[in-house]
Amino acid sequence: MRKLSLVLASLMAVAFTFATMPAKAGSHAVEACLITKTDINPFFVKMKEGAEARANELGVKLSFFAGKVDGDHETQVRAIETCIASGAKGILIAASDTKAIVTPLKNAQDNGLLVIALDTPLEPITAADSTFATDNFKAGELGGAWVAAKLGADAANAKIAMLDPVSYTHLRAHETKAKLVCR
Repeated sequence: MRKLSLVLASLMAVAFTFATMPAKAGSHAVEACLITKTDINPFFVKMKEGAEARANELGVKLSFFAGKVDGDHETQVRAIETCIASGAKGILIAASDTKAIVTPLKNAQDNGLLVIALDTPLEPITAADSTFATDNFKAGELGGAWVAAKLGADAANAKIAMLDPVSYTHLRAHETKAKLVCR
């Protein structure tokens, strides 16, 4: 929920930034684009739903784009090009490839678009005008501390079951002060 709140705050920032710009006849005063990694991940589905609801409230025309699959960088590049061509004023993006997307986003900025990175910071982080993302390391520490507190003395014997051998849960478990062990 915190990430979704940040997305909505981002959308509001775009709307506020461009609210003083003149509207085109018969259109919204502000146009923005939301580009996510995929449109089937429940996290990004909720992000889109929340952004659409808030955009409607603010009178912002929101165009939505997503990769066909997680990691679909090329579709995100085409989406950025579409946003530039459509006259959008800003892009909110959860980048699939945080390094490779920098050049297309620089082109967007050179064309006057505000770029806000969501979920994952760009590399370098300065490539976006603003970033709204979770500190996964800190989230792991907090999550591990909570679990350790709930388990008490049994925390030393805790095991985390995983289906994905390279999940964030796995990485977070190794990064906690509670020293929970993945097996």
